[in-house]
Amino acid sequence: MKANPLGSLRIKIFADGADLEGIRRLNADPLIKGMTTNPTLMRKSGVCDYEAFARAALEFVTQKPISFEVFADEFPEMRRQALKISAWQKNVYVKIPVTNTRGELALALIRDLAAEGVRVNVTAMLTPQQVEKVAGSLRKDLPSIVSVFAGRIADTGRDPVPVMAECLRLVKGLPSAELLWASVREALNIFQADRCGCHIVTVPNDILKKALQLQGMDLEALSLDTVRMFERDAREAGLRV
Repeated sequence: MKANPLGSLRIKIFADGADLEGIRRLNADPLIKGMTTNPTLMRKSGVCDYEAFARAALEFVTQKPISFEVFADEFPEMRRQALKISAWQKNVYVKIPVTNTRGELALALIRDLAAEGVRVNVTAMLTPQQVEKVAGSLRKDLPSIVSVFAGRIADTGRDPVPVMAECLRLVKGLPSAELLWASVREALNIFQADRCGCHIVTVPNDILKKALQLQGMDLEALSLDTVRMFERDAREAGLRV
């Protein structure tokens, strides 16, 4: 049996999605160490009843960590949602955006939830300055996730690798916190995240499939495969000149 090409990486691969059948399938894959969701993914998947969706997912995701995000914009309501979501199951992490839509930092909320034993996944961060402030609000003894959107950093033309390396340094003093490379755009990002020492990378299903198919493939063989693709598509399209 062929070895899984991603199985030798140190980093933990989390699946990112909101399709129940996809979550069920990937949860059964030993390569996948956890799950993440967010309101945007839920909207794309047609989720209308948040709690019904989450509880359905939790029927089969019983051991691996899974993150569900609050969606309120006011901190008191975020707190209410976070406490309710956290109580659904022991493996649940609650995603808290680093700010609300007015740019107000959620540090007091994060500190409050951590004090109550809620495992938070602080999300939508893009700068080391944000990570430093969040790190100061987390408990050293409570598992937490610090999600930095490396893919969005790259979208601006900046190299995310040095940024992620600095963020990793900033969470070193939190032995129970894990740095997560979010918003993967291509298979290469999985290996960049692994090389720079991130603990977790969230990977959409289509990119995970591509990485499993192509990782380590001989480049000349891939070149030939590309030529064959062009020929096949031209023939099947009935192209004429």
